[in-house]
Amino acid sequence: MTRIIAGAARGARLEVPGSGTRPTSDRVRESLFGSLGSADAIQGARVLDLYAGSGALGLEALSRGAVGVDLVERGRAAAGIVRRNAAAVAKAGGLALARVHEGAVHPFLLRCASTFDLVFTDPPYDLDDTAMTADLVALAPLLSPDAVVVVERAKRSAAPAFAAAGLEPLRDKVYGDTAVYWATPR
Repeated sequence: MTRIIAGAARGARLEVPGSGTRPTSDRVRESLFGSLGSADAIQGARVLDLYAGSGALGLEALSRGAVGVDLVERGRAAAGIVRRNAAAVAKAGGLALARVHEGAVHPFLLRCASTFDLVFTDPPYDLDDTAMTADLVALAPLLSPDAVVVVERAKRSAAPAFAAAGLEPLRDKVYGDTAVYWATPR
């Protein structure tokens, strides 16, 4: 079972889609959010969670003080779970309801007019490097000047092509089979 780790909705249970998603482990989420908190990247942030799955990353940010969260998930069943999870977190923490967008990530990025301070992109491990780079290029104009972009990929995958999107790598860390990369606009 997945739960919100900390913040206003701490302990809220999250449903996880049965197939087609790969939830970020509690260990990775705890480490990631500890680092983001230390970098003062969550409080008051406008958050975008791409390939949301269960919505755990964006909803954890909401629980910890983000002012708004947009969650993008293509799978119909998974998007339904994200909606239920968003409602549960809002209720548990007395928080604003996160916005759920059902549809593919790349078209969403091309039509989006919002600006974001913190972005999680946790695509399926089989998303090829060309598609990952295209998403980063489409994402770049939506970033605030001090935004943080966090990309989660398989350890065996190539590092994201941040330079192609005008992003500067900040750090990376490997957790078992998962690699997490941070970047910011140049």
